[in-house]
Amino acid sequence: MAHIPINHPMRPLYRTLAGLIGLYILAFGILGVIETSGESLFARDGVWVLGLRTNLAFAIVSIIWGAVLAIGAVIGGNVEHVINLGAGLVFMVVGLVMMVLLQTGGNFLNFSMSTVIVSFVFGLLVLTAGLYDKVGSSEDVEAEERFRHNNRPSFPATSSGE
Repeated sequence: MAHIPINHPMRPLYRTLAGLIGLYILAFGILGVIETSGESLFARDGVWVLGLRTNLAFAIVSIIWGAVLAIGAVIGGNVEHVINLGAGLVFMVVGLVMMVLLQTGGNFLNFSMSTVIVSFVFGLLVLTAGLYDKVGSSEDVEAEERFRHNNRPSFPATSSGE
């Protein structure tokens, strides 16, 4: 059983944070499509939107992921929990892959180092939101607390007179 808190008191804050990140990514994608319209899908021009370099393919992918995060924040509950965990991992992996491909011809999403950093930061924030926004019944909370407190390693008592 994972030690993911259930009904964490900061859940509304994390839900709001993930929703705002989703809206930023959605706005970035929409503006990116507007700025890169008429160019090829994987162009490597110097098009910058909201401080990040983009091309049409990256803008379209951003619209999709931004909408997924924003819709997840609206739906809430364990649907959002799963979406945030998955999206956080996706942002981290994409950021790492694109950092490796940054100075090569394989940079098909036209990333810059600032885009990689933003991908890592957003990935960490959304992943953190996913770790703290799990929802459950009071029985689920009690079961998690019993599990957490009963499975601690026991250490032998030490004498303080050494």
